Amino acid sequence: MSTIKEVAAAAQVSTTTVSHVINNTRWVSPQLRQRVLDAMEKLNYQPNILARGLRSGSTKTIGLIVPDISNLFFAEIARYIEDYGNELGYSVILCNSDNKLNKEMAYVNVLMARRVAGIIFISSGGSANSLEELRSSNISVVVADREVQEFPVDMVLVDNLHGGRLATDYLIKLGHTRIACISGPLSINVSEQRFQGYQHTMLDHGLDVPDFYCAEGDFQFESGERCMHKILSASIIPTAVFACNDLMAFGAIRAIVDEGYSVPEDISVIGFDNIPLAKSFFPPLTTIEQPLGEMAKTAVTLLTNRIGVNHRTVNKTCDYQRIVLDVKLIERKSCRKVKE
Repeated sequence: MSTIKEVAAAAQVSTTTVSHVINNTRWVSPQLRQRVLDAMEKLNYQPNILARGLRSGSTKTIGLIVPDISNLFFAEIARYIEDYGNELGYSVILCNSDNKLNKEMAYVNVLMARRVAGIIFISSGGSANSLEELRSSNISVVVADREVQEFPVDMVLVDNLHGGRLATDYLIKLGHTRIACISGPLSINVSEQRFQGYQHTMLDHGLDVPDFYCAEGDFQFESGERCMHKILSASIIPTAVFACNDLMAFGAIRAIVDEGYSVPEDISVIGFDNIPLAKSFFPPLTTIEQPLGEMAKTAVTLLTNRIGVNHRTVNKTCDYQRIVLDVKLIERKSCRKVKE
């Protein structure tokens, strides 16, 4: 790998002049600048971005911590965040915590060591423990998707309670009264809120929520399948199921078919997320759409704004924002109206 000294020698200038050209820290004549740029290209010289960041106090790099990149929801939001970050000149380092707190905390330390300018953080749970290390640092943080408590930070969320109500109300309007729910882990606030939306809407319409119609999954396909088999073992099977994410809805459909029933003829299924696969599944999945692009763009905007604030002022605790985005119903073919 070429060095700055080799570039200076090839361009017949000082290393100081090369540094000023790279960092735009002083005026350099067009002739000298072009000689330096030609030498850099000839030698394939790559400036040490980390070293430059250490001198300036910030790198043009942001970290993104997600709980499970195998979940298509997180893969999709990561793609959007990378796109929007790149548009603003930031590189994105993706860290997958595998829903493990110790791995999440290790990644926080890694990103701090890399002197990233900021972190977009999607917690593996609802804990702020992994963020405590950042309190005394100059690293800006935005929390996305999952709300954390007792930690002052910018957040961008969706209205999960409304989403649960919207899904359940849709099924009730189709004439369903026996509606089951497959939740995600209830220790995670987004899952708890979706489940509460289901419960509240059922009770508002005077409908029972028996325990055997409620099952707790883990947001993965296999848990949706397992939970649906359990629900179908009840003496009276439901006519509709609200799965709290699309992957579990796919698993539920698989179990329904394996048990000899049809979707939506026997049992209607509605999901949550509207991941790209939802419209290609059979039958195409009715679901609650999260505005992934808007969430990603808002998170990146909040973070880059916060990076600017933290570099301009000593007061880094002012004007934290909590932005809640709305969801919407996407109707496809996995739900039907109950016959009179």
